[in-house]
Amino acid sequence: MSGPVWKNIYQLSDKQISDLDSAEELMQLMDINSAEKILLDMLAEDSQCVPVLNNLGHMYGRYLSEFEKAVEYYDIVLQIEPDNAWARDERRRYRRYITYD
Repeated sequence: MSGPVWKNIYQLSDKQISDLDSAEELMQLMDINSAEKILLDMLAEDSQCVPVLNNLGHMYGRYLSEFEKAVEYYDIVLQIEPDNAWARDERRRYRRYITYD
């Protein structure tokens, strides 16, 4: 039996899918610098790529505790896709950790 099948709604290329998979695997292995490099290189190629922006938000929030940066990435996602529930929920989660003076 194969793994879950998902629909490529963002029209990602095979290379983008492979790079996203690599970055996610590197995050799980705690090789955050390598994951960050892959994601930032991808973002430089396509600044509106929602999966990349979501992964950057996730990485900065969960793995680096840079909550302000995580919220910034989720804000960009929500500018592109106002109904993106994942980004909205994650942004809400990380906003709780930000202190405003």
